[in-house]
Amino acid sequence: MRRKDREIIDIDLIEDIIRNSLVCRLGMSRDDKPYVVPLCFAYSDNTLYFHSAGEGLKLEILQQNPNVCVEFDIDQEVIQGDKPCKWGMQYRSVIGFGKASFVDDLEEKRKGLDAIMKHYSGRSFESVEPAIESTCIIKVAIESMTGKESGYS
Repeated sequence: MRRKDREIIDIDLIEDIIRNSLVCRLGMSRDDKPYVVPLCFAYSDNTLYFHSAGEGLKLEILQQNPNVCVEFDIDQEVIQGDKPCKWGMQYRSVIGFGKASFVDDLEEKRKGLDAIMKHYSGRSFESVEPAIESTCIIKVAIESMTGKESGYS
């Protein structure tokens, strides 16, 4: 990271940013062409979970190349200045890298869906088996991540 003064290395702070994010942006690549999608997610034990329909471009790309980049950000605010070069942005963000895989095990799918629901609602829901079976769950094992903040001292 170029701006070491903005780097967040404390894993608790990094995970706090993830837990307080509403969207995870998932970056993928196929044939040297990037593709990024915003997704609902859950984070637990250095692992991300996403749900998806059973077909689509995202799944096609991940089947060919499981290497991904993820991004989270919170506390965004434009900081105005008296001159254009004095404007800025206050934010906290996390960038991570990992490998995506598809979850086939019914219990692990249930765990992933439940984690996603807990992230957004704070509580568990009972999922019915046909819904679990028809839902695609993508799991990303995080290999590395770093945080960055601006506008905080």
